[in-house]
Amino acid sequence: MNEVRVRFAPSPTGLLHIGNVRTALFNYLFARHNQGKFILRIEDTDVERSTVSSELSILEDLKWLGLTWDEGPDVGGEFGPYRQSERISLYQEFVDKLLKKGKAYPCFCSEGELKKKSEALLSQGIAPKYDGKCRNLSRDEMMSLESKGIKPAIRFKVDEDTVEVDDLIHGRVLFLRKEIGDFIILRSDGIAAYNFAVVIDDALMKITHVIRGDGHLTNTPRQILVSRALVFDIPKFAHHALTLGPDGTPLSKRHGAASLPFYRQEGYLPQAMLNFLALLGWSPENGEEIISLEEMIKQFSLDRVGKSGAVFNPDKLNWVNKVYLKRLPIEELTELVIPYLEGINWEKRGKAWLREVVETVRNYLSHLSQIKEEVRIFFGPLPPLGEKENGILQEGKAIEVIRAYKGKIEKLDHINLENYQKMVNQVKGEHRVKGKTLYLPLRIALTGKTEGPELERVFLLLGKEESIERIEEILKQV
Repeated sequence: MNEVRVRFAPSPTGLLHIGNVRTALFNYLFARHNQGKFILRIEDTDVERSTVSSELSILEDLKWLGLTWDEGPDVGGEFGPYRQSERISLYQEFVDKLLKKGKAYPCFCSEGELKKKSEALLSQGIAPKYDGKCRNLSRDEMMSLESKGIKPAIRFKVDEDTVEVDDLIHGRVLFLRKEIGDFIILRSDGIAAYNFAVVIDDALMKITHVIRGDGHLTNTPRQILVSRALVFDIPKFAHHALTLGPDGTPLSKRHGAASLPFYRQEGYLPQAMLNFLALLGWSPENGEEIISLEEMIKQFSLDRVGKSGAVFNPDKLNWVNKVYLKRLPIEELTELVIPYLEGINWEKRGKAWLREVVETVRNYLSHLSQIKEEVRIFFGPLPPLGEKENGILQEGKAIEVIRAYKGKIEKLDHINLENYQKMVNQVKGEHRVKGKTLYLPLRIALTGKTEGPELERVFLLLGKEESIERIEEILKQV
């Protein structure tokens, strides 16, 4: 078997879509599992929409994920250039070959004319395809049209009745000639069409396997026909199911965030994102849900990629990310959350104190951007009590218990766990309270909430003076 060579070929027309990330990951895992090459190619022939900033963003996002490529626009390689905009002369060369072979022909139909015909077919419930109007133009007819300044596109001549695709995921898929029609390979502006450019690129870059989304399956027969006409080796194809939203339709902006930069900004870890996306449509043999990139590479196989759509479940992503956050060393986690603490003056207490705070709330984080809200209880002043909390403090011995705690705290020489437990036991015995009636009043007084991190840790982190100030403020409110 020849060296495995796969490619990920995004268009730099916007942010990196979650579905495209999954395609990149599957290609990367397949290449690494087979000790092959992972190539990054930029398909930027959409001149109006392609931007340098989008390309840079895509490269940055892939590097953040850890999906390093062996050849690409920034690292070079034997088969470059790796931007389609830099390969235009190559495409023209192969268009000329097809014209000489009689496998392609000029098409002088205007966009308006083609659109009108397409709409007419759609209104009859017929899938649009070219009617072959320019297929058999004489030389004189072509010269006459050219003399009028009409620049033709170039169409590929489809003569085969059927095209069979032997897909590594879907199996054998048959396409009929009437479903394909003669298709454009070079637009009138001289830009190669997608279904032509990718064939040339894949052949010259010696791509052995094309792994991509189901949306490209109908493009495959056209690409196979071009490959045959140019006597190219045809790569093996594998079309994985699309990434779906909760409603079963392809994931898009209407489902919420669909681009990778959003999740980066929200504080999802790259290893968690890879883990989550790998399990959308693929399952490891051991059935594990938390799996490292190294283990994914070891176990990855197209045989275990499903045919049905994989639903993007944000709750599952949060769960996976939460697991990874819990596993981080506290020093690393603290450094990661600092950029999300803008406007909070933690520096006054120092980084060692901040680490203790982060350790206290880490189990509540499913992504890093939540840290600001979770640590707010350690940075006063607290907001006014809510109706629920105020109601609890109006009941029974709540105020009496709070005052008792205040008195005990004022007498403490220093704050530690032993003194905290001793203080709680004294209040419990002296005021005959236990459970919620013992702990809840103090929690509300210190945090303004009925739920949260372990109360003893909150108390120790706030310290004597801050605890007393908060209790006094609560007593004023009640």
